[in-house]
Amino acid sequence: MEELVLKAAHDAKWDCVSLGEVMLRLDPGEGRIHTTRSFTAWEGGGEYNVARGLRRCFGLRTAIVTALAENPVGRLLEDLILQGGVDPSLIRWVPYDGVGRAVRNGLNFTERGFGVRAAVGCSDRGNTAVSLLKPGEIDWNAIFGAGVRWFHTGGIFAALSGGSRDVCAEAVLAARRHGTVTSYDLNYRDSLWKGIGGKQKAQEVNREMVRHLDVLFGNEEDFSAMLGIELDGVTEDFEELPGAAYERMLREVAAAYPNLKIIATTLRTARTASRNAWGAMALYKGDVVHVPQREVDILDRVGGGDSFASGLIYGYLAGKPARWAVECGVAHGALAMTTAGDTSTASLAEVERVMKGGSARITR
Repeated sequence: MEELVLKAAHDAKWDCVSLGEVMLRLDPGEGRIHTTRSFTAWEGGGEYNVARGLRRCFGLRTAIVTALAENPVGRLLEDLILQGGVDPSLIRWVPYDGVGRAVRNGLNFTERGFGVRAAVGCSDRGNTAVSLLKPGEIDWNAIFGAGVRWFHTGGIFAALSGGSRDVCAEAVLAARRHGTVTSYDLNYRDSLWKGIGGKQKAQEVNREMVRHLDVLFGNEEDFSAMLGIELDGVTEDFEELPGAAYERMLREVAAAYPNLKIIATTLRTARTASRNAWGAMALYKGDVVHVPQREVDILDRVGGGDSFASGLIYGYLAGKPARWAVECGVAHGALAMTTAGDTSTASLAEVERVMKGGSARITR
């Protein structure tokens, strides 16, 4: 595996640009989707969450490439993006027809779960503006020509439509031409793939995509469903996660895709919806960094993996050693799961405190 080479910060307009769908998350709080009478509104999306975490927690310059229908819901999403500090200048605004026959904005109803009650997600995202993107509609040469150190996208965006898959590939290839590091979170979602060919189609699309990437994120289900690479020696309930089995899996991915420079996986055992064992493992330059699982309390698990990715990316962008980057990702992901919503509200100081094993005593 080769070393990761990054542009200098002074040679780039953005530290990270993400490509993906941003949906309005409607959260019933401690209630249930099917019985609530009120929701809290958040923004969220697998690829966007990474850019937001890099901006709000780590202070980097980030932007999101997406498309929104031009209506009040789209403008609410823009306002939430602005509050998150992510540059909205690359959003493509699509005229709205008044009822959503031609184009609309995605909604994501998500309840957090508690104890033995698992979290539940119900997406309403058909025919969204970003799923209708076509190659040639985004000027990637202008974006990457302005200077981008890191480009991030993933399997959720690639699953939205044939057009989104083509746009994803177009963006990755453009990033490579301009010397921008590319990362991709496999993020398998059965609900997105089952109507368009299932795991067979997911593997067809993602095996080709991964051949052009520098950095790959995923968990054991992602590597199996999206790449066909199985994890041996793990029980069905993931009660025990043997490090040797995960290391073999990462090395198998590296052998199949020698272009990859970093391969990272989270290690999660869901004891209950509100208590998980949480850690990570990454392969870089042939060496494995293993951050063992520790028990963490969960308020809202959605976005924990995205916050792991943004913490790891920050470590490399900041010039830190590989172990520091992985530990940063684990700490940031753990903190993100202590607050409601998809996105992180943590600060760098809080992340570093968790990395050092700091206690949860009150800070005054």
